[in-house]
Amino acid sequence: MPSIEQLTCFVVAAESGSFSAAARQLGKVQSAVSTAISNLEIDANLELFDRSSRSPVLTEAGQMLLKSAKTVLHSHHEFNAHAASLSSSNEASLCIAIEQNVATPILLTVLERFANTFPYITLELLDPGSGDVAELLRSNRADIGLMIQQEYYPQGFSFRGIGHSRVIPVSAPDFPLAQMKQVTLADLRQHRQVVGRSLDPDNQMHERYTLSPQVWLSESPFVILELLCANIGWAFLHEAVVKEKLHSGELVVLDLVYEQADILQGIDLVWTENRALGKAGQWLLQQLQSLRFEE
Repeated sequence: MPSIEQLTCFVVAAESGSFSAAARQLGKVQSAVSTAISNLEIDANLELFDRSSRSPVLTEAGQMLLKSAKTVLHSHHEFNAHAASLSSSNEASLCIAIEQNVATPILLTVLERFANTFPYITLELLDPGSGDVAELLRSNRADIGLMIQQEYYPQGFSFRGIGHSRVIPVSAPDFPLAQMKQVTLADLRQHRQVVGRSLDPDNQMHERYTLSPQVWLSESPFVILELLCANIGWAFLHEAVVKEKLHSGELVVLDLVYEQADILQGIDLVWTENRALGKAGQWLLQQLQSLRFEE
């Protein structure tokens, strides 16, 4: 009978692409991950990974069993979370991580109702930068997260889309690109781009939004705002972040030739199955699920 530890090592190794990456994510030494997967292969009497190349690759049997392993782990997390919530009523405190790119005014009504409904519960609000909400949830630093959507989430995460955020190309009004009536992709590549990135060095999602060979990076969109106002470069920023600077005239929208429609990114409400939410947490999660971010 495979253990939860063996199945976890198998799933994380398959998703991360290597035993060493899985070990880092699970906080284990690589030998422990390798041993767990080897023992799982012995118990199953199957080879789950082809180790003939530099990085292990799932065999056909491994690909077929990966979904089953995820289902078992999902049921295990659900059981633990359900049992924990039944054994307690209200938690003493809750923590919400709200990515800086997500507009907060829409949350105020829900937070006011929470304050009135659960007056003795301490609520902590974190405002991490681009891509860092998931890590706060994975490490159990936060209970619930609001973030710009990712392509995939780690094993044990649940999420629900609750709207969109508009992304706008901007610069200072006297920046060279702002002087052009229409800006081409080639024009963008000739000037420094300031890009938001995660604090996690392994998170390279920012690279897909990087167009210029001249790049500065920051985890804070508000630092990026100040850099743009200082005429240091241009950037793609979320409307919630840049709205005030556009209204004041400190920044302007670049007119891109190649982008005729609005650039929209989804906003996700995220939580983990292995983080038990009590009565207050379940109430807050349900209220947040009813929100709709539309810009």
